[in-house]
Amino acid sequence: MIRAVIFDMDGLLIDTEPYWQATERKVFRELGIEITEEMQVDTFGLRTDEQIRYWYNIRPWNKLSVKQVEDRYHETMLHFFRTEAKLMEGAIEALDFFSDRGLPMALASSSNMELINAFLDRFGFHHYFTEVYSAEFEEFGKPHPAVYLETARRLNTDPVGCLALEDSFHGLIAAKAARMKTIAVPEHHDERFGASDIVLHSLKELNEAVFHQLNGTAQ
Repeated sequence: MIRAVIFDMDGLLIDTEPYWQATERKVFRELGIEITEEMQVDTFGLRTDEQIRYWYNIRPWNKLSVKQVEDRYHETMLHFFRTEAKLMEGAIEALDFFSDRGLPMALASSSNMELINAFLDRFGFHHYFTEVYSAEFEEFGKPHPAVYLETARRLNTDPVGCLALEDSFHGLIAAKAARMKTIAVPEHHDERFGASDIVLHSLKELNEAVFHQLNGTAQ
């Protein structure tokens, strides 16, 4: 039985992934490192510092520290969150769907709290979430399950009773490792998402039939 719902943020509720990826390519191009869109598949859903270290391990640089590169990411993305970013299709409907059913909801993101709060402020979404938590406070980000396990603890709910909604494979693995039910909404078809309990093309596809399927109950 689903007792609580945990949403990812980037790429699921807010349309930031293309901008994250463009920023990633731009920042590393300035360091003399060319990253293609195909190469970026391996870093989708990672925490920013872990993403930067991923590329550093492949091709080390000496121009800037990891923290300086991370700060460049952050400044660019914070401005985007506050001024340009738009909601994903079906985001409000999905939030209302679970809110109307009286289920406590949380946000568990790889983004830091300043970006999360910029998102919540911009769209007035604070009231939807009982808990808001960032993987920046954990030793490891997604695909490690720590951010999901801590969010479930804060919700005072066994992870088995939680439903996680994710758009990235790393996020999906984190939620499954935490033993949660999952809905995946990937940007592109990827057979790996078959590991999810439900795969949707858009949050607009969320409905009673999906909910009852996850609960294992008759409609």
